Amino acid sequence: MNNMTHVAGRAAFTKAIDIALKNKDKDWEQEVSRLMDLMRKYMSDEKLDVDYDKAKSMICNKDTTLNHYINKVLSEIDPHVLKTSALNLGFEAFFHGTRTIRKMREVHNCNVPWLILMDPTSACNLHCTGCWAAEYGNRLNLTFEEMDNVITQGKELGIYFYMFTGGEPLVRKADLIKLCEKHNDCAFLAYTNGTLVDEDFCREMVKVGNLYLAISLEGFKDVNDLRRGTGVFEKVMNAMELLKKHGLIFGASICYTSKNIEVITCDEFVDLMIEKGCRYALYFHYMPVGNDAAVELLPTMEQRIYMRSRVREIRNMTSGKGIFTMDFQNDGEFVGGCIAGGRNYFHINANGDAEPCVFIHYSGANIRTHTLLEILKQPLFMAYRDNQPFNDNHLRPCPMLENPEILERMVMETGAKSTDLQSPESVHHLCEKCYAYAEKWTPCAEKLWQETPQRKHSYENYKKK
Repeated sequence: MNNMTHVAGRAAFTKAIDIALKNKDKDWEQEVSRLMDLMRKYMSDEKLDVDYDKAKSMICNKDTTLNHYINKVLSEIDPHVLKTSALNLGFEAFFHGTRTIRKMREVHNCNVPWLILMDPTSACNLHCTGCWAAEYGNRLNLTFEEMDNVITQGKELGIYFYMFTGGEPLVRKADLIKLCEKHNDCAFLAYTNGTLVDEDFCREMVKVGNLYLAISLEGFKDVNDLRRGTGVFEKVMNAMELLKKHGLIFGASICYTSKNIEVITCDEFVDLMIEKGCRYALYFHYMPVGNDAAVELLPTMEQRIYMRSRVREIRNMTSGKGIFTMDFQNDGEFVGGCIAGGRNYFHINANGDAEPCVFIHYSGANIRTHTLLEILKQPLFMAYRDNQPFNDNHLRPCPMLENPEILERMVMETGAKSTDLQSPESVHHLCEKCYAYAEKWTPCAEKLWQETPQRKHSYENYKKK
């Protein structure tokens, strides 16, 4: 099985998925277990941090949250969407993609990411307080051909997962659907404010089956609309109801700040997301990006400590709420620290500039003048690779927020330029806003890290020492 070709592997997984979906109303636990056995065989020559036996035990235990979660997914998601997701996000991205990417890292001696984040446009129909995307302006766009070319190159490297941000990516919804149709072996996710979701778009999403949404939400109506505008909360609720009715996969994207942490983690809010059909909630720590950033929105140290434990409590698949949650700042221990700079992802803005991170607006390459491989080998990206992990304490993963002296040094040494065309921000100005936060967080993080069982990863895609 470990020598199975790509085509034969996809055929084997297709057959197994078809059988599992056929039996999903009677003996789905056993069918999912068989799929996991197939995965174990297919990935037998790769080092993965997966305890197959423990996962199978939890799946088959009808008292666990994971069992209930999968049962709801099987009963509520459209069958075509389920099958396409299992093949594209499962087989292509997680299995075939992981194997290919690891080989390419060795061949090309640089980071090769698992996913690429792109901004189809900088245009947006909202102007939310503290949104980093607002820094770019609203007149930039990637053409369909440019995005298509990125994906075509990416697949050659083993990259089968692509995310869209903005701006508001659904301003370009017709082109996004065309990309999903053309690259029907890839998985796509769009971060969206949700206000442009309608019946016709839901039907298009069902048809392609490989597009998922992460809808921005900052709390209940009063808190959400204070930042996003009057009436936005009701539009988001309507969008979620439409997506759930059509059996689509979606979740929430939540920026947490000093002002909303208690609201976006309370039981009532989490229960609302689950009731509306969210399968995941992606929590993002507020980043003070841009010359006009509101530094007072940075969470306090007490709030960050609370977020670390609360997000894990919610996502507990033995006894949790029944929604998958991720906190990109506090979950570094599970992914080996910072994943940017092409280690696991990088960002292409609406001007084509290749940035190491969606929050780090500096670049030395552009997709209009460089190939993906040239981008991954540009000085700033190689500096990321040379310096990762930026801290052995993975509760301090970021080269900007928790280790600002490192980002300042990397940008200065590589000559990367600000990609903000409206109000360029010097790296000194950006990092200066983070030094006080980093100093306060360090003793908190060190204490927590000493209390954390040290996780040894079977595979870490850092530069070989």
